[in-house]
Amino acid sequence: MARALIVVDVQNDFCEGGSLAVAGGADVAFRIGELLHRWHEADPDERQYAYVVATRDHHIDPGDHFSREPDFVHSWPPHCVAGTDGVSFHPNLDPQPFDAIFDKGEYAAAYSGFEGKSHDGGHALADWLREKGVTDVDVCGIATDYCVRATALDARKEGFGTTVLTTLTAGVAESTTQQALTELRAAGVDLT
Repeated sequence: MARALIVVDVQNDFCEGGSLAVAGGADVAFRIGELLHRWHEADPDERQYAYVVATRDHHIDPGDHFSREPDFVHSWPPHCVAGTDGVSFHPNLDPQPFDAIFDKGEYAAAYSGFEGKSHDGGHALADWLREKGVTDVDVCGIATDYCVRATALDARKEGFGTTVLTTLTAGVAESTTQQALTELRAAGVDLT
């Protein structure tokens, strides 16, 4: 039984100053960085996570996911465009000891990290986790009500024991965040 941490979309464009900033994003990046620092410095036999992975929005031409007049539900201003600084991990997320990074959304909207492919051969996240013997995942990152929600729901659908670390997330809006947390609980996701 192995546990992995999935760090969802802690990118420049989703933090203060970015093109689609979420309030509190930079602080979440800092707090996740603190967790990663403790994990990285721990004796390998005493680490709470066997693996740490990250997901990134990585848009090339995502179609109607981008809009000049976004509805902020299904369409959004351009963000996390491949080749721009916005796609990079936020500098507060330090260190970045990721065992794998999964990019998603090149040519279509993609909210779940399970829609992404790894840099090390194009593995899907679920397959990569299973190959490593992972049975349980903790999910953190941005945004609670969109990509964290979708990633956690897909983790449950894929059969992983799933916990969302709510103190290490930031949501777009209070109402949609509360709705997402209710949906996650109903799906059997633990919230802590």
